[in-house]
Amino acid sequence: MGATTLLLVLVFVLLLVMNVPVAVSIAMAAFVAILAEGIDPSVMMAMKMANGVNSFALLAIPFFILSGHLMGRGGMAKRLIDFANSLVGMLPGGLAYVNTLTCMLFGSISGSAAAAVSSVGGFMIPEMNRKGYSREFNVAVTTTAATTGLLIPPSNVMIVYSVAAGSVSIAAMFMAGVFPGIIMGLSIMVVCGYFAFRNKYGSEQRVSFFQTLISFKRAILSLMMVIIIIGGILKGIFTPTEAAAIAVLYSFILSVLVYRQISLRQLPEIFKQTGITTAVVMLLIGASSGMSWIMTMANIPQAVSSSLLNISDNPIIILLTINILLLFVGTFMDMTPAILIFTPIFLPVVHSLGIHEVHFGIIMIANLCIGLCTPPVGTCLFIGCGVGKTTIAKVTKTMLPFFAAMILALMLITYLPKVSLWLPVRTGQLKAAEVKESVETWNANVFGTQPSN
Repeated sequence: MGATTLLLVLVFVLLLVMNVPVAVSIAMAAFVAILAEGIDPSVMMAMKMANGVNSFALLAIPFFILSGHLMGRGGMAKRLIDFANSLVGMLPGGLAYVNTLTCMLFGSISGSAAAAVSSVGGFMIPEMNRKGYSREFNVAVTTTAATTGLLIPPSNVMIVYSVAAGSVSIAAMFMAGVFPGIIMGLSIMVVCGYFAFRNKYGSEQRVSFFQTLISFKRAILSLMMVIIIIGGILKGIFTPTEAAAIAVLYSFILSVLVYRQISLRQLPEIFKQTGITTAVVMLLIGASSGMSWIMTMANIPQAVSSSLLNISDNPIIILLTINILLLFVGTFMDMTPAILIFTPIFLPVVHSLGIHEVHFGIIMIANLCIGLCTPPVGTCLFIGCGVGKTTIAKVTKTMLPFFAAMILALMLITYLPKVSLWLPVRTGQLKAAEVKESVETWNANVFGTQPSN
């Protein structure tokens, strides 16, 4: 390990241990490493941070953040809960399934796991407590289920990955996340079924078909958000960035004019929170761009790639190693900086294995979603414990089966490329020939099969 690499890692870890914000830790570590290379860090960091946020694709992020805030406060959660209850509430442990399905729906609409925990959990956790469900179980369900919304489009982290990987289609990423997100949600439901059987949780009253139609009618305008955004992108009506602006307009009309859950006097506060969140994200992106540049200068990606390939020539072992490293990173680092820092490190490795960059993006996001639920810095875990009025120590034991299920889902997503790549090909976001070549290369590396003519 070179002196610059060692200095970069030591400064970064030391600042994190001192509880310095992640964005500042990244920027300062890069600053010191650039200085050690004999380059003026003030000029270079300014250039790299400016270039890092100078991307048209990133313009979608503040729009999706604003849309998420409007959706979070706009009364969508209760309507989605009623609709989910009409579909799965009659099953044993029905409220747990309702919670999971609502988090999946709300997360995909708002694009925010944190918003799903606070909005859905704010209603579902007290309701489940009242019905006799374990408080820790209720928090665990909400916390893990909320992360599925980052896989089901639209998703800000997919935009971040597209920028970090370079020339990766955002629309293809959106399509690639649909089935993995559903698989992750179903894995959580399986664990809910286990707890329901073990603890003999009851079911909700069966809802008539007519009542189901009524709840669907109340929820349809909220559900239309995903259809409008994804449908518009696939049909070429607007770009992902323009789709984000459409999302803001639609969520504003729904929250302020139709549902009337947000007054005009509340909008300045929502705009303020959007600005703060956007500033944090952009600072992370800019700082990570500086760190990525100095890591490239220090040949860190090449060194990591060489080290991983020296561990084994078996692609299964290499991908398992990458997943373990990302799971560890996710326990102490937020998703956005982790994607920005580790994408350029691991992407050359997976390319050599024949893994498509879209597939790897879904692997990274699914992996780091687990980190949002894990101590010590799991954002969703902190919010869930706050909403559920319990502690991380009490919840963590209950969450272990959920972690196991999510990791099994991650392995399925990792080792079956078609789970992620089939839908982008079917919707025309990826070329069939390109994906076929990638899958055949992967099969040849893993199973020793010969590519078809």
